[in-house]
Amino acid sequence: MIIEYTGALKLKGSLLFFKAIENVLYGEKVIIRSEEKSIYGKVISLSKDLMLIEILGESHGINIENLKVHFTGSTFELGVSEKMLGRVLNAFGEPTDEKGEIAYEKYLSIGGSAYNPAQRDYPKDFIQTGVSAIDGLNSLIKGQKLPVFSVAGAATNELTAQLVRQIKPSGKKTAVVFAAMGIKYEDAMYLMQSISAGGNFNSTTVFLNLANEASINTVLLARTALTFSEYLAFEKGYDVVTVLYDMTNYCNALREISSRREEIPSRKGYPGYMYSDLASVYERAGILKGKEGSLTQIPILTMPDGDITHPIPDLTGYITEGQIVLERELQQKGIYPPINVLPSLSRLMNHGTTDEHRRWSAEIYSAYAKAKKAQMLASIIGEGEMGNVEKNYLEFGKAFEAKFINQGKTEERTLDETLNIGWELLRLLPVESLTRLKPEDISKHFQ
Repeated sequence: MIIEYTGALKLKGSLLFFKAIENVLYGEKVIIRSEEKSIYGKVISLSKDLMLIEILGESHGINIENLKVHFTGSTFELGVSEKMLGRVLNAFGEPTDEKGEIAYEKYLSIGGSAYNPAQRDYPKDFIQTGVSAIDGLNSLIKGQKLPVFSVAGAATNELTAQLVRQIKPSGKKTAVVFAAMGIKYEDAMYLMQSISAGGNFNSTTVFLNLANEASINTVLLARTALTFSEYLAFEKGYDVVTVLYDMTNYCNALREISSRREEIPSRKGYPGYMYSDLASVYERAGILKGKEGSLTQIPILTMPDGDITHPIPDLTGYITEGQIVLERELQQKGIYPPINVLPSLSRLMNHGTTDEHRRWSAEIYSAYAKAKKAQMLASIIGEGEMGNVEKNYLEFGKAFEAKFINQGKTEERTLDETLNIGWELLRLLPVESLTRLKPEDISKHFQ
């Protein structure tokens, strides 16, 4: 028998004020029914006389006069199964692709559980993305969380789709989980068409939430996707890469919910607990001792006004292990992907690459930095007044952007192809200037 309660006091946006009911759990899942409309809700505050319920969906049209609430007695859980691979799901893990229902193996709380740091293994295995600017200079390592910091106008959708299609974690069983949060309808259509065109869609699961949905669904979806990722990684032995896009939408949803709750805001109006909330998302990546699988994260966010010191990229940078930075200037030059390698960084790269790769990377970085300096000098005095050394670096910088950073939106380069392009570009410079390479490197690749 289903027991429903009346007692709605006030509806404010997506917040329902309800009289206190005994034995209700904090975070409990509820079903709200008003006339013919039924919608999920979540208990977010409890007191002696009052409880606050967050409505998980569109609250327009709900009449509190005849509203009834069913308390399920459990927190939000996600049905999980390997049959969810190759499917498109919503924030509640329900299929939206018209391919039929899913037979779930079990149900898991979407809150996850904190990992004991002593039970973590250190990330050390290279993951190929097929993108030279990442694989060669900012390598992704299995179990790492490596964010992408984008700017408005950059080819973020294209790069996101390419990463989801191409990324290949090493392992016997691999999977990609794509969590699209609060994105526009046209962006969703592009991403779905591009991702489904890849050959690995059967090992990909998409959790999709559109911009016109309730803010709480955006926050919920991130945890739903990570719960499924953890199930694949730590119960089924998959090496999983989870792509979270766009974390700016997630944080804006968090700010909107906080404002509705009338909480005291912090920087830029975001809640003071945003750091710990983001940590509860990002820290679900890693490798656990005794478990075959791994969970790697690529959070993608659009920096508001291109400001890397904004609270969203700032807090993300504190929690994660590096960043890939997209630049509008490279985009305007027609270079794809517009990755500025100089401010980009992968803090775990050295643990998953060879010594020769690291020396190669250091030499490329040094040469490109000198090339940018030469470009600045050329804009002041003109190329004709520059010395031969500066002209060499100027030529290197142009070739580096055109041949190394720039690649096709469907072009998947192997690591060997990326390294070979780099060696070819370094041959444009005098051998005596390559101070970060060892003599054996020069004899092997320059003679």
